[in-house]
Amino acid sequence: MTALKRIDMRWIDKRYNSLNSMLQEQFGEKTYKLTLSGGMTCPNRDGTLDTRGCIFCGVGGSGEFAAEKSLSITAQIEQQKAILQQKRPVTKFIAYFQAYTNTYGELSHLRDIFTEAIAHPDIVALSIGTRPDCLGEDVIILLSELNHQKPVWVELGLQTIHPRTANYIRRGYELPCFESALATLRRVNIDVIVHIILGLPGETFTDMLATIDYLNKLDIQGIKLQLLHVLKGTDLATDYANGAFDVLAKAEYLDLLITCLERLAPDIVVHRVTGDGPSDLLIAPTWSSAKRTVLNELHHQMRKRDAWQGKTYHKEI
Repeated sequence: MTALKRIDMRWIDKRYNSLNSMLQEQFGEKTYKLTLSGGMTCPNRDGTLDTRGCIFCGVGGSGEFAAEKSLSITAQIEQQKAILQQKRPVTKFIAYFQAYTNTYGELSHLRDIFTEAIAHPDIVALSIGTRPDCLGEDVIILLSELNHQKPVWVELGLQTIHPRTANYIRRGYELPCFESALATLRRVNIDVIVHIILGLPGETFTDMLATIDYLNKLDIQGIKLQLLHVLKGTDLATDYANGAFDVLAKAEYLDLLITCLERLAPDIVVHRVTGDGPSDLLIAPTWSSAKRTVLNELHHQMRKRDAWQGKTYHKEI
């Protein structure tokens, strides 16, 4: 049996279970995310847990590419649609609430913005970025109701399983909180996408692979593998300027990323394999700004190494 026959034929172009492949299968055509702003803040910023935010988080709260928050949700959708449709013919979209913590607000506000987004005829799914400690019972009920109208995904920022790193990045919650939120979301059949960061200061390859192994044992549907970026105006940038850590070189990152993908359970959808911080804010690594080049090199190296998602994954019985 050849290596290619061991790969799901839907992945033949990239050798991993990509979001694009999943969307093509689920919605019948290429589908794009529209990055919206719900006008949220975060318990790590408003003084509930801290006022500084996570150590890597910029002024936009990971929402630097979001639409203008002063606009209505419908206006944001139309604005983002127009930008995409200038470049390519697109008819189906995912409403992605990304900036800050998008379940951290009054329930009435959450209901209003999520209902407005999901009711738009061109929106086929709703994706909500949030923290596991901001998912109260009332929010879960709301998300479950919406999930009966169109698919709802919740994106949880885990970043790492290691307490020392979690403390350094000021994540603000313990691992059992994540596990509880995940279990609650899955009980109401909401898909969960987990964010992890590769290259966090002080973490070894073994540490990062341990996070992959941990997630393989859980009922998650997607993962975002994010390269650590150093952005202007963050506390991480201060540590970097003081020589507290080094960022990964491109070859190091690709080697680590491919090893992670080989180790990752093949049914988990890969929503991201790198990242592209805003060019005006990115300090390091500068090579990451050439996102298309990085992706092309990843796919080339996977073919060269005869690598594919799940190659070294062993399911526990």
